Amino acid sequence: MPVFYVLGLALCFFVNLSAGRVLLSLYALHLGAQPFAVGVVLAMYYVFPVLLSWPVGVLSDRLGARWLLFASALCSGAGLVVPYLWSSMPALYTASALCGFALALYNVILQNLIGILGRSEDRTRNFANLSLIGSISNAIGPVLAGSGIDRFGPALASLALVVPSVLAGALLLTHGRLLPGPGKAPPRRTRLLETLADPDIWRMLTVSALVQLGMDLFQFYIPIYGHSLQLSGSAIGIALASYSIAMFLMRMLLPRAVARFSEQRVLRYSLYVSGAGFLLLPFSAGVPALVAVAFLFGLGIGCSGPLTMMLMFDRSAEGRSGEALGLRLTTNNAMRVLGPSVFGFIGSALGLTPVFILSAVMMAVGGLLTAKGRSARAAG
Repeated sequence: MPVFYVLGLALCFFVNLSAGRVLLSLYALHLGAQPFAVGVVLAMYYVFPVLLSWPVGVLSDRLGARWLLFASALCSGAGLVVPYLWSSMPALYTASALCGFALALYNVILQNLIGILGRSEDRTRNFANLSLIGSISNAIGPVLAGSGIDRFGPALASLALVVPSVLAGALLLTHGRLLPGPGKAPPRRTRLLETLADPDIWRMLTVSALVQLGMDLFQFYIPIYGHSLQLSGSAIGIALASYSIAMFLMRMLLPRAVARFSEQRVLRYSLYVSGAGFLLLPFSAGVPALVAVAFLFGLGIGCSGPLTMMLMFDRSAEGRSGEALGLRLTTNNAMRVLGPSVFGFIGSALGLTPVFILSAVMMAVGGLLTAKGRSARAAG
């Protein structure tokens, strides 16, 4: 029961996230903002997650989850009320920052709860289900935002999208006792360098960051590559849909794959498959080939996210899993901010093929690093 309760909370928060990003960007365009200003609105979502994910993880280990999650529901709800009250670019910047602050809270805490609750033998399935909730939310959220704007206008649509936050807050008030509270013996004072002294921790941080960068680069460059091939917008959309479908299918099959093999082995070969997808991209000149390569990449990367979450949880010290997962999200969000800019410069200077080759090498490096770590079963 508690795991399903957490998944219900995750659905509320993740729908709010995916819908809010689309709504705020379209609202900015409605106000006549230039592309740079729209980019700043979206970037504000990730300022607080970069700065606060690790401290939030430490705090959740000490204080428990219920009231931190309630604070995130208040922040995300307030963030979407602001554009309803004030129709201006400063209001959108403020709204994005508030929603980003909420993201910094709930993203770490929900991942930690999924690891804590339930039996250890169910952990792979639970993390896979959390990732499936994310995939479903990414499909629902933009539809809600777009249809809301078309029917009611951006101001009223932003007010309507407060509903998921209100629902999450209500669930926390009525059933929050299902969540674990602070430990009876709080963990001793945390030191970041002490945490990073564990080679398995920094190895998993590196692999997780490479997975995040690979996902972002693929989604960033598929439209650019498709445009360079003079493909239609519909064809590019089909390729991206193929990638998303493959990710969804792989996450459904992940528990069976891990039961047959090991977590590390599945993760290692998924990274190799993702690297093969990048290597094949320069040779996929037509729509069928591009769709096939996108599907292959989705199969590989689809299980990498939930497995890095689970392995990071398994490698954390007792009572400090929130800290470890917060550190993982800090590095991932930093990579989301810096990676596309760096690779965008490389692509502009050298072309797309070197970017794809370098991305494939990164995925292979991630697979090699995974092979060197101790198994999750040994770590648990």
